[in-house]
Amino acid sequence: MRRSLPYSLPSSFFTCLNAASLLMSCSLIISAAEKNVMMLSYSEYIDPEITKQYEATTGVKVTIDVYESQDDMLAKLQAGGISQYDIVIATDVVVPTMIKLNLVQKLNLSVIPNSANLMPQFKSPVFDPGNSYSLPYQWGTVGLMYATASVKGDISWSMVFDAAKQPGPFIMMDEMRTMTGIALMYLGHSANSRKANEIKACGELLAKAKGSSKCLGFDGGVGGMNKVLAGEAVAAVVYNGDAVRNIMDDKFAFTVPKEGGILWVDNMLICAKAPNAAGGHAFVNYILDAKIGAQLSNFNRYATPNLASMPMISTDDAKNSAIYPSPAQMKTLHFQEDVGAETKIYDQVWTFVKAR
Repeated sequence: MRRSLPYSLPSSFFTCLNAASLLMSCSLIISAAEKNVMMLSYSEYIDPEITKQYEATTGVKVTIDVYESQDDMLAKLQAGGISQYDIVIATDVVVPTMIKLNLVQKLNLSVIPNSANLMPQFKSPVFDPGNSYSLPYQWGTVGLMYATASVKGDISWSMVFDAAKQPGPFIMMDEMRTMTGIALMYLGHSANSRKANEIKACGELLAKAKGSSKCLGFDGGVGGMNKVLAGEAVAAVVYNGDAVRNIMDDKFAFTVPKEGGILWVDNMLICAKAPNAAGGHAFVNYILDAKIGAQLSNFNRYATPNLASMPMISTDDAKNSAIYPSPAQMKTLHFQEDVGAETKIYDQVWTFVKAR
């Protein structure tokens, strides 16, 4: 199923809590909690000043451990991380799996009043009805970052999948569902195909691309971006915010290829056996404050799901289609869905690709 997220704003928005009430709600929660919060997140995904401000205001230190792929995150949680971390940042497609595996606990929304600040389209999403387990953190797209001197004309996924059109060394993203979804779209199928023959065909396409003499293999979004900036690669599959935040001149660009790309929502969840669940809830509420939400997105250069934050978003960013896609671009973007039993086929295909 394809879904679109409109980014235009209505004339009114939720009134956010003032600073005094925010701090009061945090202190009430934290008073019964340990003075430390552990969060597991993608790297380079929060303004360091936010955690410093939080510690200065509340006395609670937020320590962040990082991962580079959803597979790594799940592995960490299943290896005991559910008792180590309080908060985990996870992409929409893996949230149902995390719930089924009992890796996360239900949220106490009564102590997260700032959830009222969310845009309507982020409330009660299909992957978590009622926001029972998750609240949105940031949203964005996956596309290609490339060196403009080496890439001309329309940007297409053929730059990755067609040996005759590969402009130079390139890197694919080390994310199973992201890369299989892109390959499926390139083949003209749904990014969430449940047909075994289509999933296997996308695996063959990925294996062929990996076998190209120009392919530098798989890497995290940040790693691929850094290799493009360093001149080691001409193009890489990356997250839009990583690219936008680091492109300083017209030597580099980011675009969602004409065939379309992946649309994602990253979410905040509380781990099943969080040592400081109360402190985790308090920090989630803090992130959803209007001012903090704007600070987060202005740093990350990803789109905010926070309606009350939009008036404080950088004017240039609010107008940047690489961050807030145009309505026409939104029609080419696809959310990833939980594919149920067919996940096993995706796992088999991905193992085949990575082993080649």
